[in-house]
Amino acid sequence: MSQQSTTQIPSLTHHFSVLLSPTPRGARLARLLAVEWMRDHEVVPYGMVEATAQIVAELATNAATHGRVAGRSFRLALIGSEEVLRIEVTDTRRESIPRIQQTCPDGDSGRGLLLVEALADRWGTELGPVPRKTVWAELNPPRL
Repeated sequence: MSQQSTTQIPSLTHHFSVLLSPTPRGARLARLLAVEWMRDHEVVPYGMVEATAQIVAELATNAATHGRVAGRSFRLALIGSEEVLRIEVTDTRRESIPRIQQTCPDGDSGRGLLLVEALADRWGTELGPVPRKTVWAELNPPRL
């Protein structure tokens, strides 16, 4: 029997994940929980908290509006490290892939993904096991 010695490297990654109801109230709660998690764990530099909160609000609202399936929750996940903060919102409407669309100047909606694109360094969509899809956004902290 051979034994190998391994060295454990401490993880500097922080995780947060929660299931929320696909309602306007669930979307608001997603934003509030994200802000509290960022404050409690000091994962995100102060200047990034508002941008992150806005992205969470937009993605959670999209999940509650366009990704809603009765009886199924959406998941908010935040994964933070020194290099990147990743926001993931997973819902169960795989067929409803988000896309940036032309908006009417007088319209009340349709600008959420434009905000996500402006605030995030990267964003996209991943298809999970049927019927799931995850919309994600990543922010790089400023380099000192």
